[in-house]
Amino acid sequence: MGLLDRFRGATARAGRAARPGGPRGEDARYLADWVRTHTGVEGYVEPKTTVTDVTVVLIAADGEWTRRVVGERGAHRLAGDLGIPVYDVARTGYPQRMRDHDERERIRRKRELERELDEL
Repeated sequence: MGLLDRFRGATARAGRAARPGGPRGEDARYLADWVRTHTGVEGYVEPKTTVTDVTVVLIAADGEWTRRVVGERGAHRLAGDLGIPVYDVARTGYPQRMRDHDERERIRRKRELERELDEL
């Protein structure tokens, strides 16, 4: 255990155990279910940062998305297992449909908040 590991907590240690070959257990099931319940899903691999290991963002045709830590080899292995195309986000960037989805969600949340405030 390194000096900083003491401050990271149990979730960081548990996440580190799942990295080498890709997502395991609950994350793998979640991602498989997500692909099964959405259409036109593509994977976008995000590089390792100082805060997180390699992650994959799954983006559906309507722009809805989800993200999970998968490790160095896990993203491409996951894509092969799930039968979806995978791209390197550093090369391709995120698709416009993801940004459009986020904007629609932001507007929807703002309108809901305004309605709640009007009811008060």
